Amino acid sequence: MSAVAPTSSLGDPHARRRAFEDAFLAPAAARTWPTGRAADEQDDPLRTPLQRDRDRVVHSKAFRRLKHKTQVFLAPEGDHYRTRLTHTLEVTGIARTVARALELNEDLVEAVGLAHDLGHAPFGHIGEDALDACLKPHGRRFRHWEHSVRIITTLEDAPSTVREVGGRALNLCADVVDGVAGHSGRSPMPRTLEGRIVRIVDRIAYLNHDIDDAIRAGVLRERDLPAGPIGELGPTPSRRIDRLVQDLVETSRAAGDIAQGDAAGEAMDALRTWMFEHVYLAPAAQAEHRRAHELVRRLFDHHLETSADDDGEAPPAARLPIGPADGGWDQYHVQREADPDADALQRATDWVAGMTDRYALRAYADLVIPRVHAG
Repeated sequence: MSAVAPTSSLGDPHARRRAFEDAFLAPAAARTWPTGRAADEQDDPLRTPLQRDRDRVVHSKAFRRLKHKTQVFLAPEGDHYRTRLTHTLEVTGIARTVARALELNEDLVEAVGLAHDLGHAPFGHIGEDALDACLKPHGRRFRHWEHSVRIITTLEDAPSTVREVGGRALNLCADVVDGVAGHSGRSPMPRTLEGRIVRIVDRIAYLNHDIDDAIRAGVLRERDLPAGPIGELGPTPSRRIDRLVQDLVETSRAAGDIAQGDAAGEAMDALRTWMFEHVYLAPAAQAEHRRAHELVRRLFDHHLETSADDDGEAPPAARLPIGPADGGWDQYHVQREADPDADALQRATDWVAGMTDRYALRAYADLVIPRVHAG
């Protein structure tokens, strides 16, 4: 086995990366340079800027909180249900496969995929709808993709290398921020093909693993699934994902853009509509939705009622006796310091949106359950 070549013979790794992109990436692929960071940084000696972005996302607190944020089922007890973290990893893996097949920038796809859901509220899309309802009377909206951008550009702890150049938060490359901002079907289309891959793969991933989780939970049976879309896409999650990914690659090659074929795209849309009717918005789920809405609204309103004074002390909502492991008070101060000019509505939004499911449940319980005092 040969030894690793000495550094002097390896040459400039960034020059090699530029040469690789010119030689092997498709003409329409996004390039790593220029980075478009909000604050200019000197390149890392070993990692490309996009690799550095990936590491910053993975090492962030917001990324770690995804392990306790709901995908579909609220605060699931079973170890095999998806969470927002496992969903993120599934999206990123599938998206890299598509990017490699299309000779696009895998590093960009990976960074966007890992960061795309950092702004999700607790309890998944139910929590997002609840926060949105809290803000609408004030003329504002809550959209998770916009909050993901707020986290990576404003709220998250800035690494020392970012602080040294006067930057804020993660200071990610412009194409990463653009991909995160455009990953939802309701958001503006990303400007890069790599961002558009994540946008479609996000839907491919969640639709198929939500079916798997619903069957595991007993909400669905395999024989309940609609025959038309299943006949077109396949009888199992892996078959359906494989069919959709191959279709995405083949159609995108022919179109010169990221697109699905008519048959596969229509079947996926039909399956998604069916899932909304029978799982996401089914009568059995409505009671859970109402409880989640009440919980989020109660926490949001309580935070507004007890907002911090000008001295920056955390309000009672942020001093819940849950224990330092949950990081609630610490997270409040990080957000307060990251954006000291935020008003009370924005601070309440940041606070609730940053909660995990279990932290939100404990915080709510502390508000509504009387404490027993000894003595």
